[in-house]
Amino acid sequence: MKKFLLFLTLIALSQSSFAQIIKEFKIEKQYLNFPISKSIKRQKVKFVESADTLTYAVISIADKAPDYWVFKDVSNLKGKTLKLVLSKQVSGIDQIYQSDTFAGQDSLYKEVNRPQFHFTTRRGWVNDPNGLVYQNGEYHLFYQHNPFEINWQNMHWGHAVSKDLLHWNELNDALYPDTLGTMFSGSAVVDKNNTAGWGNNALVAFYTTAGNKMQQNVAYSNDNGRSFTKFIGNPILGPDRDPKVFWYAPTKTWVMALYNENYVAIYNSKDLKKWDLKSKTKGFYECPELFELSVDGNANNKKWVMYAASGTYMIGSFDGANFKPEAGKYFYTWGTQYAAQTYNNTPDGKRIQIGWGRIDQVGMPFNQMMLFPNELSLRTTREGVRLFCEPINQVTQLHDKKYNWNNVTPDVINPALKIIKSDVLHITMDIEIDKGLGAEVFYKGNPIIYYDGNFNRFNGAPYICETPGSFRFNIEILLDKNSVEGYIDHGKLHIVEALKNPKSDQGLELKGDIKVHSFEVAEMKSIWK
Repeated sequence: MKKFLLFLTLIALSQSSFAQIIKEFKIEKQYLNFPISKSIKRQKVKFVESADTLTYAVISIADKAPDYWVFKDVSNLKGKTLKLVLSKQVSGIDQIYQSDTFAGQDSLYKEVNRPQFHFTTRRGWVNDPNGLVYQNGEYHLFYQHNPFEINWQNMHWGHAVSKDLLHWNELNDALYPDTLGTMFSGSAVVDKNNTAGWGNNALVAFYTTAGNKMQQNVAYSNDNGRSFTKFIGNPILGPDRDPKVFWYAPTKTWVMALYNENYVAIYNSKDLKKWDLKSKTKGFYECPELFELSVDGNANNKKWVMYAASGTYMIGSFDGANFKPEAGKYFYTWGTQYAAQTYNNTPDGKRIQIGWGRIDQVGMPFNQMMLFPNELSLRTTREGVRLFCEPINQVTQLHDKKYNWNNVTPDVINPALKIIKSDVLHITMDIEIDKGLGAEVFYKGNPIIYYDGNFNRFNGAPYICETPGSFRFNIEILLDKNSVEGYIDHGKLHIVEALKNPKSDQGLELKGDIKVHSFEVAEMKSIWK
């Protein structure tokens, strides 16, 4: 019996020894390149840099010819040994290689389906924008990032910076999975007065870890977000998610809006570490936002807006601890935008928003996109005060060749539009339905913006004309490689959709018995160098 048990033990040890494959690299180059397969089952990969430094991911390392390649920047480890501990043997392990370039770098930002004026990551998956904050001349864009595949998994915080909200420089990932879990969504602030003790003007990030349970954590940076130190006292809160933090000046208090089972929970803190629950507001799901805006630009008439991931919102008042709804819920956006977040600490006080565009990047080694930065405002309509959303003014800096027409009909303008060959465009039009009940803007045989006057809908979204009985609309369109963003009547409604597969070679085209008071088109320059 003892011999039999010993035999079973030896078998178990033998099997466990084959359960881990170790591959070591003496780091001499900037990147490790990984071959990825869409069809192979993921395996866990531990990245062991030293005895006390460990990150991990689950990766579909190819067993045959890869579908695409991804990379990990290891330049910070030059001269050191990086150990990969893998859970199973596949042939692609032997294809992992070091290089001072990553696979496909020579065609970066020139890929056939790469959006040309919307942010996309170099490689991998993106979803929620995180940590939108301005500091020292830079707009920081952190975001949910899987650097190892084009599908959701392995949540890191990706990181890019911009000086103008147009041109982005993608940096290395800012936050990596740790023993508490993967890095879910959150926000960032500038601690100007060192309330946390991590230095004046420290950049402080708040994020949810998704391990055995959801918990709230904090990390800080003293080098403009290029590196972060996770607080030794993490986690600071639980078990909810998606903390949005901002400074409330009247009471000199930090405020956290946190998603909590159909509620937005409000917490207060003096030091960014210890938080006290103050109130809850019912009716929201994921990624809460809370901010103040002037109504019609009047600084003496301000209201607070609370929204969550879907973009439905309430308007009300806020005293630093309690949000009191006064109107809503309403919606201002329709389509594939989700989890939009607004910037903290903007130099001009504008409320700038970036949303996640849930649009597949077909055939590319990257997936999903960020939507174009928009400015939010509150304006009085005949229905009451409503949230408006328009492209930031800087959009005109991307204009290249321009075309315009005035006081024409579709019969006149459609042949003229054939001269436009670019597929990245900024379009503005003032049109009026003369007869009938509809108006449509087509692109390559598919309707991209369409109004149904019988059911009062733009692209399926209920819409009430500002002037009763007048079916005249201002329509603004941002058309990129595979997406369309539409803005109706200066942002009263924001529409986001993926472009459908072309049905014809015809570019822009108007349909309907309409008058075209004005029609302007600008070809757009790429934001990528």
